[in-house]
Amino acid sequence: MNIFNTLQASPAFFISFISLIGLILGSFLNVVIYRLPVMLKREWMQQCAELRGEQVKVLPAYNLAIPGSGCSQCGHKISVLENIPIISYLLLRGHCSSCQARIPFDYPLVEALTAILSGFAAWHFGFSGILLAALIFIWAMIILTFIDLNTQLLPDSITQPLLWAGLIVNLHNGFVDIHSAVIGAVAGYLTLWSVYWLFKLITGKEGMGYGDFKLLAAVGAWLGWQLLPLVILLSSVMGAAIGTILILAANRSKGTTLPFGPYLAGGGLIALFWGSQINQAYLAMF
Repeated sequence: MNIFNTLQASPAFFISFISLIGLILGSFLNVVIYRLPVMLKREWMQQCAELRGEQVKVLPAYNLAIPGSGCSQCGHKISVLENIPIISYLLLRGHCSSCQARIPFDYPLVEALTAILSGFAAWHFGFSGILLAALIFIWAMIILTFIDLNTQLLPDSITQPLLWAGLIVNLHNGFVDIHSAVIGAVAGYLTLWSVYWLFKLITGKEGMGYGDFKLLAAVGAWLGWQLLPLVILLSSVMGAAIGTILILAANRSKGTTLPFGPYLAGGGLIALFWGSQINQAYLAMF
């Protein structure tokens, strides 16, 4: 019996296997979350120097693979044993083994969240091709959530390929038919674009970034236009509730800028798993 037959025959083993993959991949997602904004900043700085007519400095290579992982405080190179997801964090008690600087809690949180959501997707969708698509969507939402929380950026290098991936997945009725996916992408972008300009015309301020438009367009491309009202409602409610709590708890002003991407991602994940059932329950009330 090969590995595929074993995975199909034992749901428990299959869910555990996908959870383990999610746990391991969570470590890579941390690399993307930390390094991608730095890569973009370096690229923007070089482009600005070129526009000013300045000589562009040749910077040391910096990407998702180079340099190797190390402590951001002392530069200590992380060994293999220090890079085991979650376990290393617990054994090191959340501190660098060299300088004792605190390791951000985001790292084990991303790893645990990726493992849990991956395992839940395996249980929800079962052994199927649509599971792979769902995992890609989930992993992208995790990356975008934490990048936006840390930097208030939603990189085009993730949102745009995610949109096209959603359309490709739905070419043969993946989550929805291709017509619903295309309309969902257009409606997702235009909805927040309209809100942005309406808010700006009324207040003279920018209420959100263009990355939010692109993220909702990507969600629409994956889940179809039918679930967009639910995603917008869920993200708005979560944003209002959590934003109010953060303002009160941290004593922030009402003008404090809060990222909206994490709430869109949260709404998208809820819609991925239960969107159709929630819509049907709502329509059944009428």
